[in-house]
Amino acid sequence: MTQQSSHPGLRLVLRLLPLLAVLAAPLLAQEPAAPPPIPAEPHVFTLERFTFESGAMVPNVKVVYGTYGHLNAKHDNVILLPSHYMADFHGYEWLMGPGGALDPRQHFLVATELFGNGHSSSPSNTPEPFHGPRFPVATVRDNVEAVHRLLLSLGVTHLRAVIGFSMGAEQAFQWGVSYPDFSDRIVATSGTAKCWPHGVVRLEGQIASIALDPGFKGGDYTVQPKQGVELFGLVWAGWLFSQEWWRQELWKQITPPGTTFESFVTDLRKNFIPGADANDLILQARTWERHDVGATKGFGGSVEKALASIKVPLLYMPSETDLYFPLTDARYEARFIPHVTLTPIPSLWGHPAGAGIDPEDRKFLNEKIAAFLAAPAVAH
Repeated sequence: MTQQSSHPGLRLVLRLLPLLAVLAAPLLAQEPAAPPPIPAEPHVFTLERFTFESGAMVPNVKVVYGTYGHLNAKHDNVILLPSHYMADFHGYEWLMGPGGALDPRQHFLVATELFGNGHSSSPSNTPEPFHGPRFPVATVRDNVEAVHRLLLSLGVTHLRAVIGFSMGAEQAFQWGVSYPDFSDRIVATSGTAKCWPHGVVRLEGQIASIALDPGFKGGDYTVQPKQGVELFGLVWAGWLFSQEWWRQELWKQITPPGTTFESFVTDLRKNFIPGADANDLILQARTWERHDVGATKGFGGSVEKALASIKVPLLYMPSETDLYFPLTDARYEARFIPHVTLTPIPSLWGHPAGAGIDPEDRKFLNEKIAAFLAAPAVAH
């Protein structure tokens, strides 16, 4: 596992959203949220052989996951929490604990980690012939398929809900399309059912920031391409928050007095996801940009038809100021989802609004998600 800082505030931010780890370093001033009433238990699920959509068959593929609470006798209290970009399984603890939408004393929460995060099978931890740049590009469907097998191994054949933020939301949409009867409800925050062309352009520019570093050597480096990774982080940070967030200098809310704009941005550049491997960063960016529920077999490339096939109620919560997944994309997609509740998050925090980083956003999300989960079942 990635080594965590001893600073409690930084540990919280690392767990909530790795892209915000850089906001802290020693800068973070806010108090950590209360831990969940039942701590996570880490696990590793190993697939003896796994065939990716690319056709590559890789042995001993691993999915790291954490569980909170206990599976009940009927196996009907399970909620799946798929991780976001480069995150570990702690990324949803803001939904747990006092006042949270999820109670590990009642639900069995399964939080999984994406391929490529450095813990689950990744370019950085897979031996040859799949090490580094030779690791197959994992799709969101690959991740969903692997987790489906994990759940079946636990005796879980149905979910109360799938709840996902960002790339976790991408997975949540894919669950609704690939396994339309597997869950009762879906919640997607700050994420869409397809990475639309503008997102691909953004991600390609950020990938190039690493790939053009001479030290990258086509992915066969022996020392991390530091300059490329720093530029990758700086470019990524420019999309992370809204323009108004920057204009109002809201970064001052999470940094100690005296922090300057220059030192804040320097920290963003130099400490982007500390310890992350360059090939892992690129792999998950490729997973992100290739996401398209319309590419699921049977839909002929139509995202609209795929969305129309989702049977269960879906709470769709885009951030009003997200530059990664714009509100206009969410509004377009929502037109085709039969049982959708579109509830934009009124926030200036951009993409991280969907992870409850700001206390007001966290309260808004927890209240809306709790009410959605408690609503009467819809026949389908």
